[in-house]
Amino acid sequence: MSVLNRIAFFQGRRDEVPNQALARELAAARDAQGIREIADNLWHRDSNIRSDCLKVLYEAGYLAPDLIADYVTDFLRLLKDKNNRMVWGGMIALSTIAQIKAQEIAEHFDDITRVMAAGSVITVDAGVGALAMAASTGDERRAKLLPYLLNHLSACRPGDVPRHAEKILVAVDAETRQPFVAVLEKRMAGLSDAQLVRVRKVMREAQTR
Repeated sequence: MSVLNRIAFFQGRRDEVPNQALARELAAARDAQGIREIADNLWHRDSNIRSDCLKVLYEAGYLAPDLIADYVTDFLRLLKDKNNRMVWGGMIALSTIAQIKAQEIAEHFDDITRVMAAGSVITVDAGVGALAMAASTGDERRAKLLPYLLNHLSACRPGDVPRHAEKILVAVDAETRQPFVAVLEKRMAGLSDAQLVRVRKVMREAQTR
């Protein structure tokens, strides 16, 4: 039976439960053929089918990123899609495979940051995660990507600081922890008590690297 028939669209559903359930089953079964069928339909003429398929893929990516890593080119292509749902979904998918496909993420740094500059909150969050994960995989990529992330952290909305700092932490090492902490120290004045608790925790963790 075609796994495509199990996405929400073909179940007559408008919620994401069927897509999430299918993703869990494909990941648990290591079903590469099923993943391939879903990925092939990222380019279906019906936008609802495309959206459901992308949801299945990035939900599977949370659980088994290697199963969807080979579709990195598709996810990068989606960043230029006219449908914003596909743009932020593509960015989420990239964030799930960024450590596996770090070189491809780094090579498309300009494309990713361009989309982030005009993107939704979800797009930006996932972009920060993708770049941070890629930066965590080696000194060369860290040197290329972390300066952008620190600059972003210094200028983003106060409400985004704790969340983005938590994502960026994975890319910080002994050589870069001081610039990272310095940015956070400058941002502390504009944060609420709850936000400060999260930021201070990140700073403590950074000092152990």
